[in-house]
Amino acid sequence: MLTSTAYRLRCTLTFGDIYGQILIWMLVIFVSLAAGLALMGTSKPMVALVGVGLILVLSLPFLLFAFTTTLLNHIALEPTSAEG
Repeated sequence: MLTSTAYRLRCTLTFGDIYGQILIWMLVIFVSLAAGLALMGTSKPMVALVGVGLILVLSLPFLLFAFTTTLLNHIALEPTSAEG
């Protein structure tokens, strides 16, 4: 006779796990905005807007990948006790 075991899905993710990723992405945003403002002052506003947009669009997939893999690494299946 086979007995089935019940499992509980538990997420062990804490804010400290993603804190560094958020800080790095904020740094990327601020550096790109600073570069955009510097280019705005040199009478090249279109280059500034394209540069900021390009940096943000190219960095977003890496941010989402980092968040997703961090979340998936912190999901645990734990067997529950048979007591009820």
